[in-house]
Amino acid sequence: MYVSQDQQKSKALTIAVTGLNANDNPGPGLAVIRALREGFRDELRIIGLAYETLEPAIYLKDQIDKTYQIPYPSAGVKALVERLNYIQENENIDVLIPNFDAELYNFIKIEKELLSVGIKTFLPSHKQLEERDKVNLKAFGDKNNFKIPADEVIFKSSDIEASAEKFGYPLLVKGKFYDAYVVQNASDAHKAFHKLHAKWGLPIIIQEFIKGTEINIAGLGDGKGNAISVIPMRKMYITEKGKAWAGITIEDEKLIALAQDFAKATNWKGGFELEIMKNDKGDLYIMEVNPRFPAWIYLTVASGQNQPKALVDLALGNPIDEFSTYKTGKMFIRYAWDNVVDVEEFQKFSAFGEL
Repeated sequence: MYVSQDQQKSKALTIAVTGLNANDNPGPGLAVIRALREGFRDELRIIGLAYETLEPAIYLKDQIDKTYQIPYPSAGVKALVERLNYIQENENIDVLIPNFDAELYNFIKIEKELLSVGIKTFLPSHKQLEERDKVNLKAFGDKNNFKIPADEVIFKSSDIEASAEKFGYPLLVKGKFYDAYVVQNASDAHKAFHKLHAKWGLPIIIQEFIKGTEINIAGLGDGKGNAISVIPMRKMYITEKGKAWAGITIEDEKLIALAQDFAKATNWKGGFELEIMKNDKGDLYIMEVNPRFPAWIYLTVASGQNQPKALVDLALGNPIDEFSTYKTGKMFIRYAWDNVVDVEEFQKFSAFGEL
């Protein structure tokens, strides 16, 4: 059911969010919701969109008003549209924020169909998505004068030896969507290849190892070449999967300029994360470009730039100025805690796909 702008003003803003998992490689969804809750206060209704029954945020009732299960990206756009149309009839969603790399292609493809039923998004184009893909990242860097580690895209484990001879060990072995392993020898490289192949499919990326300080940058592009918000964070604690479990905002004009240059080169529309390695010479290498908000996105709120709220304003066409300042020395330290729920809730969501 389509809701006019006048009707929208009289009701709480309704925002749908994906990425509700919270394991040792957490999705950004819960952090995005937390940012939106703080940005919009009581004038907000959050709809969770989950793929699996054990995504923890489903059962956090103080954060999510209602959750619906949606089909996996592999089910295709038709199944996704049908499910979202059903959800829209019940919820009148104003803005939808996808938070997984693997789902973005489908959501971008149905952007106009979503808009026709009143659901706004603020997403990059398929071209933008493709250019920053891990498989194409080196060519993208060469084209736009960004430093990118040398890499090779392989489809057979037997190709590892040639890459190792070219780059030397250690090496980075990376999956097409997620996960990366630093390997010290051929045996570990082959193990990493098969793990990533089994989980994410082919191809696998073999990347030159750059020694240095790991820095991540959360940014928001307006689609016109401007970076509305840029927050750099230095990793302080890193998990075995290479994920930041603690970090601190830092001041570095070169990092800000790098994110601004990325937004200008791509006309990026939406949230993005640059994974940076800063070597001992001060050179900034872009290791990855993630086409959505990172899991640590709430740190932007604590630093004075609420990127998820700003994205919603952009999606709604509300006027917004570029953020000019942020607080440095703001730290996040991630932790795990047990949320106890009744099995009836799990069974209800498993059976009906709603909670």
